Amino acid sequence: MPAVISALVVAVGSVPIVWLSRRALLRPSSHGFFRFFAFESILALVVLNAPRWFARPFSAHQLVSWVFLIASVVLVVWGVVLLRRLGRPQPSPEGSPNLTFENTTNLVTAGVYRYIRHPLYASLLFLTWGALLKAVSVATLVLAVLATLALVATAKSEEVENIGRFGEAYRQYMAHTRLFIPFVL
Repeated sequence: MPAVISALVVAVGSVPIVWLSRRALLRPSSHGFFRFFAFESILALVVLNAPRWFARPFSAHQLVSWVFLIASVVLVVWGVVLLRRLGRPQPSPEGSPNLTFENTTNLVTAGVYRYIRHPLYASLLFLTWGALLKAVSVATLVLAVLATLALVATAKSEEVENIGRFGEAYRQYMAHTRLFIPFVL
């Protein structure tokens, strides 16, 4: 894909990301602020590697990539379903940087949340590294590292918010679960 077209695709793709993040960008301490940078890095990574997504489909790096990408889809669907069913989200207050499904009134600790605190961010990590494996270069590796750092910052920032919302229950939950990967991280 020519550089001009890639830049145009990233610019157009950034419009909904900026819109989604508009309130969070005004609050640098919110988790949405850091998530914006993760989304932008992932978008650029996907666009840069788009021409190679189906090249040599049965090579080892492609197969691992597809495993990561499938895991990404499973985690995001499972996580959102649990948040909506068990979290009892309420509408976000006017001006809140939170998305409605994030505004839960119950701490969700079932399903995937029994093992990891941030399956939606884990999903984005799998998307990042799955997209990276399509074609590793210095540029795509830098974007993957930036997205990873932004997602860690997002999760850490959200944990401060969750302690404020759920108090000691969230602290106890943190003691028994991992950030992104069960039994590992």
